[in-house]
Amino acid sequence: MNAKALHTLEYDKIISRLTELAATSLGREETEKLSPARELSVVKRRLAATDEASRAVALKGAPPFGGVTDVRSSLRRAKLQGMLQPPELMEIAQFIFGSRRLSRFIAAAGEETELPLLADLCEPLTDFKAIEDDIRRCIDEQGDVLDSASAELASVRRDIRVNAGRAREKLESLIRSSSVQKMLQDVLITMRNDRYVIPVKQEYRAHFGGIVHDQSGSGATLFIEPEAVVQMNNKLRELKIREQNEVERILRQLTAQVGDRADLLTGDAEIIGVIDFIFAKASLAQSLHATLPEMNDEGRLLLRQARHPLIEFKNAVPIDVGLGDSYTSIIVTGPNTGGKTVSLKTVGLLSLMAMSGLFIPAEEGSILCVFDGIYADIGDEQSIEQSLSTFSSHMTNLISMLNQVTSRSLVLLDELGAGTDPAEGSALAIAILEHLQKQGCRLIATTHYSELKAYAYNREGVINASMEFDVTTLRPTYRLLVGVPGRSNAFAIAERLGLPKSIIDHAKGEVSEDELKVDSMIASLEEDRLQARADRQLAERLQREAEKMKNDLEEERFKLQEQKAKLLDNAREEARTAISKARREAEEIIADLRKLALEEGASVKEHKLIEAKRRLEEAVPSPVAKPNRSTGGKPAKIEAGDEVKVHSLGGQKGVVVELSGSSEAVVQLGIMKMKVAISDLEPVRGSAQQAKKVAAQATIVKRSRDDNVRTELDLRGMMLDEAIMEVDRFLDEAFLSNLGQVYIIHGKGTGALRTGVQEFLRRHKHVKSYRLGQFGEGGAGVSVAELH
Repeated sequence: MNAKALHTLEYDKIISRLTELAATSLGREETEKLSPARELSVVKRRLAATDEASRAVALKGAPPFGGVTDVRSSLRRAKLQGMLQPPELMEIAQFIFGSRRLSRFIAAAGEETELPLLADLCEPLTDFKAIEDDIRRCIDEQGDVLDSASAELASVRRDIRVNAGRAREKLESLIRSSSVQKMLQDVLITMRNDRYVIPVKQEYRAHFGGIVHDQSGSGATLFIEPEAVVQMNNKLRELKIREQNEVERILRQLTAQVGDRADLLTGDAEIIGVIDFIFAKASLAQSLHATLPEMNDEGRLLLRQARHPLIEFKNAVPIDVGLGDSYTSIIVTGPNTGGKTVSLKTVGLLSLMAMSGLFIPAEEGSILCVFDGIYADIGDEQSIEQSLSTFSSHMTNLISMLNQVTSRSLVLLDELGAGTDPAEGSALAIAILEHLQKQGCRLIATTHYSELKAYAYNREGVINASMEFDVTTLRPTYRLLVGVPGRSNAFAIAERLGLPKSIIDHAKGEVSEDELKVDSMIASLEEDRLQARADRQLAERLQREAEKMKNDLEEERFKLQEQKAKLLDNAREEARTAISKARREAEEIIADLRKLALEEGASVKEHKLIEAKRRLEEAVPSPVAKPNRSTGGKPAKIEAGDEVKVHSLGGQKGVVVELSGSSEAVVQLGIMKMKVAISDLEPVRGSAQQAKKVAAQATIVKRSRDDNVRTELDLRGMMLDEAIMEVDRFLDEAFLSNLGQVYIIHGKGTGALRTGVQEFLRRHKHVKSYRLGQFGEGGAGVSVAELH
């Protein structure tokens, strides 16, 4: 890719932002090596990886890169049998742990969405948990070798503590003597050369036997090892040498284990660097509000609402631009400060980003092309050192480009032909455009020359464009108008600023009639375009309002139907209660009548009593069927054998015997069969047939204790009720995963969310205690909860 174009289009600034988003030095190393690719398959694979990382982050949050450092130099030393120090071994243990945790994170995200590229990257990662466990068993988090590393080390250190205690006791008994204290510079015990000594005044040197190990700078104090503790110190020295030898043996043993797997661990480090780099691309996409572009190698380009990625989101004016279909070249005309250069850079930089596997800040549906080269001549190229004028510098760049441009290239030219005589400059610009047109490349050029407007009108595959200018406010809007050539606003601006009309009329007389007609035509086109845009915006607004009104009416209709059904159901329930009471009374009466008939021989017929009871039972009304929320008029899927409710018969249940056409079904209702419209039927939930269908279509979701578990929860932007539900679910998951401490990010804001969350933590059964975050943990924006 053309190095000058990369610098001109500020591609290095995008790489710099991407590097800042990498979580590890391994990832930053990968970002710094990034460059645009020229093969469509490579670009698509890069974008697919970025897309997978974006989906994984959306599902599971930021990936866990904590503890992962660049351990490759330590691994090289271990492979060469050099002894690693405890901090280096701990870094390797942390790296192994971080590698395993990252693999689990991607596997957990892969259960919810397809992540084939990330899964392939993780597959070669090795899990040397045995090495990690051995290192952690021997070395603590501060990088000290533990007593438990070996039985020999534990024994030696125990002897050191015993002998050191004895030596100190001996010296303390000595310095407590009043006769000795007057000979000491300070009443204390200190160390010199790993031996216990006392500070003695120079003049009392002869009163102490033993060995002088040091003296003060002034010579007034001697650090003497009294003869009484010489043997004890000798013993301590021997023990410490044994300790040092045992520590060295342990470190060499651990180093040998690492060295045997150094090549595999080095490969893991490089893979993790690539994974970090991919997630950094996803982070950049999120920060830029970027989307996945569609790629091709056919020269087609279509940007929808594209923004320059280095301009702040709220200040960037989006542009729409297309190339490669009905035209392959765009000539942008108009005054300076209108945004022409920014538009050129936006097209070029977004193309470079997409070819590098980065999402672009544009609306979905944008299309970009994989070019074999992007060439840009933008800005003031004047060189004082080389004694080149602006025109000469532009020509030098153009000559270099013309020797390299192919039909698969993108060429961006700013102020073509500027810096020389207008007549010669415009003629030269047209000749250069003709040459590039014959090459078949994709071209966007900006110019001041009005002659190029006519050139664009008369050439197939070339179209005019301009930057919109608001004459009312005398300000550019920075919007690119493809299909509308730029027009001079000099007369309108001069008139609004107060230049006498006589001068303006005289100036207009100096302009040829053809140029005035062209300018008038451009003004008419611009007015039509503005009117069309206003009409489109009005239509879109009316459509949105109509859709909202439709949704509101549908919601209101459903609420009314639901209310009606509830009222009817309540009334029927009251009736059912009354009839049930009456039925109980009737049964009691019937029982009395039977008793009376038996006792008095009265002629009361049994079948009449049964008939009376049946009539009472039939008088009990059925409940009203609840209304169904509309799903766009699509009827429920009914099949033969399904158990259904018939709404028109008060929710009477039956079984579908067969389907009669596409709109009716034959339903068995007790001993009776009847044809019923399918729209009048509703499948009964929980029926055997429905259960089989659900079972056949169900997706089994498994969750294991090995799933990646978050240790922090971000509540910013949530309402309190929603946040409390999230905190409750988060605490349950953390408790089940045996986490001892979790972080809840609620932000500072007004403090309402923090107060509500902490009140909930105070009452939660899993929370042992809680506190605000300390320095480095987020301060008052974070609550740290200790779990039982």
